[in-house]
Amino acid sequence: MADRPKGFRRLVTAAIVLVALVLTAAAYVWRDDILRTRLDPKEPFQTYDPPPAPDYAERAAWALMPKAPETPTADEPPADVFFVGPTTFDGGRHWNAPIDDPRADRLFREVMAPNYAGPFVRVGRIFAPRYRQASLYTLMTLRDDAKEARRFAYGDVAAAFRYYVAHYNFDRPFVIVGVEQGGTLASRLIAEEIAPNPALRSRIAAAYLIQTAVPSDRPPLPPCMAPKQTGCLAAWISVYDGEPERAQALLDRSLVWGDAGQLVNLAGRTPVCFNPLFGAVVDAEAPARLNLGATNATGLEWGARPAFLARQVGAQCENGVLRVTRPKSPSLKPSGSWTERRRAPGYNPFFADLEADASARVSTLTGQPSTAVN
Repeated sequence: MADRPKGFRRLVTAAIVLVALVLTAAAYVWRDDILRTRLDPKEPFQTYDPPPAPDYAERAAWALMPKAPETPTADEPPADVFFVGPTTFDGGRHWNAPIDDPRADRLFREVMAPNYAGPFVRVGRIFAPRYRQASLYTLMTLRDDAKEARRFAYGDVAAAFRYYVAHYNFDRPFVIVGVEQGGTLASRLIAEEIAPNPALRSRIAAAYLIQTAVPSDRPPLPPCMAPKQTGCLAAWISVYDGEPERAQALLDRSLVWGDAGQLVNLAGRTPVCFNPLFGAVVDAEAPARLNLGATNATGLEWGARPAFLARQVGAQCENGVLRVTRPKSPSLKPSGSWTERRRAPGYNPFFADLEADASARVSTLTGQPSTAVN
């Protein structure tokens, strides 16, 4: 009789352990759904009260800009770079981020700016507006609310560009750079603000839309078919070799702008595929020996030049997707939390390639020597 309580306690303990294991397994299986639910604002966008609009006359509305944007000097590069950053706001209470969200701003400064705006520091003066970006959650769902949040974000980007042109550009050559969500917004910006304007169109060296699907049958600018070509579009979405399911998922889930300013699916169309190793839209295989330099610039002080790792990746366009060989360095591999793995990564396998490519196109447009530093 004395052993019965001990046996009962063991049975209860085993039952608790079993339940915990079942719950843990269920949480693992449905973790994506659980985390998506946590990021869902759970409010229709039509009734959502967005954060206050930025005032682009104020320096606080710009994540990056020159010290004296109204007075470019001979010591600065001969061009400008208008940079539309990727998603750094996860979601939760808001569909669109306040421009002063501290975590989103920190991710931009420590991760996105050094890795994606960094290649263009020697190309031009950087202008990166803060905008009420659609949350990371909006990239995980095809709900109409999410599309509306992304359309809403475009209004800020367009307002920032118009202010930049009117007050800071001074008829200078410029480059457009957009990454992920920022690339989609930049694509519409080019179609609506630049392509119809002969003066602006004559001054754009190139537009780099990184991890951005742009339909090849209706690009807002002619695709870049050769190095040093100007006024052209360099856009691509990429996956690593051996990820056919992810490549198809990218094509299936990528949203592009329709005729009425609506976000619509690619619907079987092939996106533009620019290969940074060739500096052109071409289907040939680019071996890793062409890779000028990959880097993980996360955490570097803004403007600091990172150390480059040459010959890290090869790349080839296939069915509109850039298939990239897996890098050799562990610093160039996906890491971090669930949300961190679903936004633009904290490294750039084409850092030096983009710097050299953009510098050459600006040099062609301006007639001045290339600003790239090897």
